[in-house]
Amino acid sequence: MNIAIVLFTAEGLSVARTIQATLNGGRIHGFGDRITDVDETFTDTSSHLGALFLSRTTIIGVCASGILVRALAPLLDDKINEPAVVSVAEDGSVAVPLLGGHHGANAIARKITEATGGIAAITTAGDIRLGVAFDDAPPGWRIANPELVKPVTAALLAGEDVELNCEACDAHWLQGIRFSESGKWRVLITNRSSAANARTLVIHPPVLVLGVGCERGIEPVELEALAISTLDEAGLALESVACIASIDLKADELAIQTLAVRLGVPVRFFSAVELEFEAPRLKTPSEIVFREVGCHGVAEGAALATVSNHGELVIPKVRSERATCAIACANSPIEPIQQASSSKGHLAVIGIGPGADSWRSPEASQALRTADTVIGYKLYLDQLADELGGKEVHNGTLGAEAKRTTLALELAADGRHVALVSSGDAGIYALASLVFELIDQANDDRWNKISIEVIPGISALQATASRVGAPLGHDFCAISLSDLMTSQTTITKRLHAAAQGDFVVALYNPQSQRRRHLLGVARDILATERPSTTPVVVARNVGRENENVTITTLGKFNVEAVDMTTLVLIGSSRTRTFQHGERLWTYTPRGYSDANAAADAEQVNSEASN
Repeated sequence: MNIAIVLFTAEGLSVARTIQATLNGGRIHGFGDRITDVDETFTDTSSHLGALFLSRTTIIGVCASGILVRALAPLLDDKINEPAVVSVAEDGSVAVPLLGGHHGANAIARKITEATGGIAAITTAGDIRLGVAFDDAPPGWRIANPELVKPVTAALLAGEDVELNCEACDAHWLQGIRFSESGKWRVLITNRSSAANARTLVIHPPVLVLGVGCERGIEPVELEALAISTLDEAGLALESVACIASIDLKADELAIQTLAVRLGVPVRFFSAVELEFEAPRLKTPSEIVFREVGCHGVAEGAALATVSNHGELVIPKVRSERATCAIACANSPIEPIQQASSSKGHLAVIGIGPGADSWRSPEASQALRTADTVIGYKLYLDQLADELGGKEVHNGTLGAEAKRTTLALELAADGRHVALVSSGDAGIYALASLVFELIDQANDDRWNKISIEVIPGISALQATASRVGAPLGHDFCAISLSDLMTSQTTITKRLHAAAQGDFVVALYNPQSQRRRHLLGVARDILATERPSTTPVVVARNVGRENENVTITTLGKFNVEAVDMTTLVLIGSSRTRTFQHGERLWTYTPRGYSDANAAADAEQVNSEASN
């Protein structure tokens, strides 16, 4: 969990340290300068607690419950997705789950008081009278229709008959509840995908193993499609997949790592010797596979090796063009310790676009959901508050890009699934190039084993162009005016080349409070090769609050009105502006009219010669 242990007095620091050690993590947040030796400090209680809550961070306040209640009360509108909030007395004598009791708060309170010798003040009816809660299932168990948790729990509390049907395995964690042989409501433990109805609460246990094999360098989309279609055709629930398994020769295969990230499950790798031990149980053994890797089957063998003699193969090997997949089912839930992965970590370098949710790609949102750790500049992470629940979040300041990127690589090397966030497109003046530069320079064995993917986003130049028409309709280039990493000599050289080449030019990092010189230089250089009437687009905060986009001309362009949140587009000599109703549009002709005219002329000449 992403945990914040919040305290307001030095007297609570000892208990905060105990909590941190007990939960194997969490960062201690201290108020103002009252407390030293903490991980983070804050001065505005309401805004700090509110930000933690909205980012779905688990909050443990070593303080009076009223402090947390007053700060968070205005934000309570989503019981399903709210994080756990626990209040702990300064001496550890009491731990009170205030919110998210079934999202971890009850369990956290119990664990804290076991360490401090205190009392966990559990008040949720299900926990008190039933001894367990459906929506606080053991790790790996997933509910297909959580909207039925409340009515089924209410029925049990009211003494109504509720049936328990275990198709896939026993649910020992529910043994404290008195179920009936039949009833109006039913709880179904199943690995089937199509078992839900209006009266049946469906819970999927972690009993399925996806064994996979593939050719080197396969596209991730092919392996994912094969896995999903195999489950679908067999009528098996994706939510019951506990882990993916394969041969250790594939530990660095991007497609397998990407599939694990997409499904949110670990990967387990086996040696050829371990897989060959399963040869007598294989449905489709292959001598060709044996000659290539030393075992008679990878997909089937890996699935069977994971469940061992406590399960069986339910779907024999299925093929796509370059991959194989098989499914085994365990007789009992596959515990997290059994899922333990020898797989490497994963780093997704994500471009989130200009900031608007609607401009963020589904692939970027999916990568954020499957990450356990998110790293980025604070301004960008603030725009992702709804995506960061339950994740470890590291935010930083502008200018600390190398530090953030190094942290991302280190955490991924430790086996984490890390999302490194950039605005716009991650590969355009952003962190993707720094990731590869650091890996290239370091040649670190740990970093070299990381699985990496770069997820594109809408760039600032694309967003700006879309607001005013089609100024990028023909050849264009982008030049950063920041001389922090590029000399002014090089920048001006590139500006002269862009001017002579008559490119549409997107100017990134145009000027800051310190850098006020180069934007005027850029304007003057480009003006030497194109008319003063050339359209200029000045776009500030595109896709965010306070967006402002204007169209002016090169001759009237006021460089003093530009700051670091602005992107400047300067047209080529062919770029045009025209009025269309109440809107002013600009575009750069691609040359279709010229091409059509040339074709017509060629046809006329041909007909004349004939």
